[in-house]
Amino acid sequence: MLKFIHALTFLLFISSAFGQKINLQEALTKSSIDSQFYYLNILSRSQDADFKIIRKTNLERVRQNTRDTLKTLRTEIQNLKQSSSSSVSANQQLTDSVQNLQTRLDAEKLKTDSISFFGIDFSKSGYHTLVWILIIVLAVALIATLFAFRTAKVDTVASKRNAEEFQEELHAYKKKALEKEQQLKRQLLDEQLKRNS
Repeated sequence: MLKFIHALTFLLFISSAFGQKINLQEALTKSSIDSQFYYLNILSRSQDADFKIIRKTNLERVRQNTRDTLKTLRTEIQNLKQSSSSSVSANQQLTDSVQNLQTRLDAEKLKTDSISFFGIDFSKSGYHTLVWILIIVLAVALIATLFAFRTAKVDTVASKRNAEEFQEELHAYKKKALEKEQQLKRQLLDEQLKRNS
């Protein structure tokens, strides 16, 4: 099959060479290495069935072309290896960068999901629970304080009322006592006057 393709390529090349007046010598420099070896075989004279006579210039031209092609391919392979190694290192750097960013993201999530309260880190839900418990405790304390204040105010008003009543009673008692004392003094004075008279 390969020989058939080479033969077909050769026939096409020969027909185009005759049509464009390109000789086989130019084909040795302008075609692929495989084709150059094929053309070299065609350009060689047959000595017998197993041997061919090849011109040194043709052989040297194919050898030089092969060397140049190999050099070009080696350079290309080296460039591809360098490109591959740089791609691998770039990939590794990107992977490291992604891991670093993921670590930083996790740290930032932890920071945003926690709240420091009196130097203690709480999760947001724990912090909200703590705040609501404090609000409820303070509200109960406020209600208890207001209730105690109201009770104390009621007691104070009652005490003031009782004190005022006692003051009025004391004042009434003093007034009665003063009237009684004055009355007794008059009686005493009347009795002394009666005795002296």
